[in-house]
Amino acid sequence: MTPAPTSAQVLPLQSPVGRNLIAVASGKGGVGKTWLSITLAHALAKTGQRALLFDGDLGLANVDIQLGLQPEQDLGAALGGGLALQDAALDVPAAGFQVIAGRSGSGSLASLSAPGLTALAQQLLALAPSYDRVVLDLGAGVDATVRYLAARCATSLVVTTDEPTALTDAYAFMKLVLKQDPQADLRVVVNMAASRAEGERTYATLHKACSSFLKADPPLAGIIRRDPKVKDAIRSQEPLLTRHPNCDAASDVEALARDLARDLAAADPPPGEDGGG
Repeated sequence: MTPAPTSAQVLPLQSPVGRNLIAVASGKGGVGKTWLSITLAHALAKTGQRALLFDGDLGLANVDIQLGLQPEQDLGAALGGGLALQDAALDVPAAGFQVIAGRSGSGSLASLSAPGLTALAQQLLALAPSYDRVVLDLGAGVDATVRYLAARCATSLVVTTDEPTALTDAYAFMKLVLKQDPQADLRVVVNMAASRAEGERTYATLHKACSSFLKADPPLAGIIRRDPKVKDAIRSQEPLLTRHPNCDAASDVEALARDLARDLAAADPPPGEDGGG
């Protein structure tokens, strides 16, 4: 097996960054990161933006499963050299965004060599200008591959819940990213909150640790309330905004998407200027 790339191999200090790329990351699994990535891409599309969801969980891809898709082509085919990355993009019916699916049930992509990972990032950055926003659903954890892909994105949403392990691992992710790039745009999303007040308390706990030990001030991007409709949508393999468009979690993600789209649009370069890194 090809050894996993190390940070020294795949994290050069000067690398291109996609201004319209949004990473969705977490320190641990089980916090709803993939579901949030799907719903965020859908919500961005509903605001009129051309959105692409890229399944960047190179070890345990499952975006296609949650959406009930059976792609004929996926990321594995593109990485094999027989398919251009843009040709792996497929429409999500009635949702208005596109997906590049990973290879479900296979951990083989997690062992990409450093040159392979670099080539993948280059293809993604070349494809990104075809869309207004590209959402990367990253793998859980803090390994070098995850951090390398996050570093290609202008903004990273760090998803956590109120569980102590989720908070600890979200903090670990931010610590490592900020060590590499102290100016990284990291924003916190509290998922599965019992209420907005509880979500604010969870964020305050994480923010206090970042402020005290990292001298960082990551803003709160959004609070997504716990909602039984989310599990129903996942079990039905249907986007939440299609199946339950008026539920609490749907409203919360749409608010997150509106705020994020507004903030990122304000940071976009004026027309005619180079939007690449």
